[in-house]
Amino acid sequence: MTPGPRIPWRKSLLVRLLLTSVTIAALSVGATAWLAMENTARAIQEEHGQVLSDDTDILRQISGYAATHAEWNGVRPMVRSLSRTMGRRIALTDETGHVIADSAGPGTELPVRASASVDPLTTDTYSEPGAQLAGIDPRAVGPYRLTATERSLVKALAEKRLLCVRKYDSEAGLRRIPSGRTVVVRDAGATSMPPDCQDKVLRMPVSTEQKALGELSVLAESCFEEGRAQVLTYMLENVPGWLPDGQVIRLGGGRQRQACVETARRTQLDPYVAPRARLYLGNLGGQPAGFDLSPGDKARIAGVAGLVLVVTVAMTTVVAVRLVQPLRALTAAALQPPQRHTRVVVTTQDETGHLAAAFNDLTARREQLEAQRKAMVSDIAHELRTPLTNIRGWLEVTRDGLLEPDPDLIASLHDEALLLQHVIDDLQDLAAADAGTLKLHRETVRTDELLAQVVSAHRARAEAAGIRLDTRAEPGLRLDADPVRIRQSLGNLISNALRHTPAGGTVTLTAHHSADLVVLTVRDTGSGIAPGDLPHVFDRFWRAEKSRSRHAGGSGLGLSVVRHFVEAHGGTVTADSEPGNGAVFTVRLPSAGHPDNGTP
Repeated sequence: MTPGPRIPWRKSLLVRLLLTSVTIAALSVGATAWLAMENTARAIQEEHGQVLSDDTDILRQISGYAATHAEWNGVRPMVRSLSRTMGRRIALTDETGHVIADSAGPGTELPVRASASVDPLTTDTYSEPGAQLAGIDPRAVGPYRLTATERSLVKALAEKRLLCVRKYDSEAGLRRIPSGRTVVVRDAGATSMPPDCQDKVLRMPVSTEQKALGELSVLAESCFEEGRAQVLTYMLENVPGWLPDGQVIRLGGGRQRQACVETARRTQLDPYVAPRARLYLGNLGGQPAGFDLSPGDKARIAGVAGLVLVVTVAMTTVVAVRLVQPLRALTAAALQPPQRHTRVVVTTQDETGHLAAAFNDLTARREQLEAQRKAMVSDIAHELRTPLTNIRGWLEVTRDGLLEPDPDLIASLHDEALLLQHVIDDLQDLAAADAGTLKLHRETVRTDELLAQVVSAHRARAEAAGIRLDTRAEPGLRLDADPVRIRQSLGNLISNALRHTPAGGTVTLTAHHSADLVVLTVRDTGSGIAPGDLPHVFDRFWRAEKSRSRHAGGSGLGLSVVRHFVEAHGGTVTADSEPGNGAVFTVRLPSAGHPDNGTP
């Protein structure tokens, strides 16, 4: 198979498809990578903020437990519940590292560093409003917690006061502070309490608070320079967490007084709060914290994916249309009736363009074969008409009694019948060769014996024409061939040479060895063949006489039969000639044995 023409890489259909695929892949990967980075960064930021918020809430609730309980004994259910709710691992240890509670279960390794310290008396992280003002969790009330009776009394006073306050501020309301005291709360932008609504009874400490303040006074007395009465007055005005207005009054009187009161309060509250502990926070199962895409992120992903899909479809459509258009033209041309011999316009120089050119070449060959078929039919009709016309004419004359059927007439009719049979046999052989059904009966044939048989069969005809028939063959040459077909081929070549050799001429048949081939030649001393006719000598029904005269005999199929028989044996046949110097037909066939190696 002859290789097709070389296509420049920039016009190659394969390269164009690859570039298109790479472009689409690059766009897809780039868009996906960009979207992934954007969404990941945003999700990480949101997740980080959520984790900080959750961790702060966990610390607030754990610190609240510590502020309201003297021991950590009952904290385990709370830790497990918070872990399930927040989706975080929570662990508490004491100052020595002993595990108090761990949502991950015993034996699980703790995180490298503690997330926070839990100490309601020294808060280092925001856990409850007001905790940072004094460093003490406002939920740590200890001895300041009111009894049920006191809570009811204070609540009733607060409700009475609220009715007065709402005359001036409809948004005012009640709030219970950690100690159990109910206070009236107003909007942050509200003015001071109206004079007619001030209630000194509500502001006065109840018995439980008086007792706790007395203890606090004793604890702080040694630190103050003033007497106990001044200490008590200062604490009433400055200690947060129980004042009726719910407002924390700013500490005054200097840093020394403030430090004394804070120290005394921590000493007083210490028996009522849990010991200092360390809080460890981590991810459940030790896995990295995951995140879910928000609806907005999902919408962006869908939008970008849709855009990439649209671009991909558009580019693919453009390329596909350019590729399909010439293919459709080829399909339409191929579906046309054979007699139209439609050709397509070659518009590109890529594989499609070369396919169109090959289709046009195929159409041209089909057109040529159609012309040859028509010519062959005409030739067959011509070759068969002449002998049939002669036979019919002589038979009609004899039937009408115009001519007696003498031996000469019978002989003439017999010759015409033999010619007709010869044409039919040649056509049958060519048809078998064309269909691939030509059967060969191979055997080892001695070349010298084969040549002798062929010369013997044609010697009488050569002598009658006054032509000398010679033969020369190297001894011991052998062929693996069908002897009948080879004799028929050589016989056709000799018959052709005898027809074109004048009386007194010579036809020579030779055989010699060349490499792995046996070379058979038929040489005559006739008029030769013109150079322009040499390419056509093996065509069917071809004759050098343009008038197609049959005076020299022959069916016009002999040389074509020779070519098919020789090629069926795996050989070749060629013709060479110079006008006026005769012609040489050379047959090359595979050898069955070298004459010098003794192959049987």
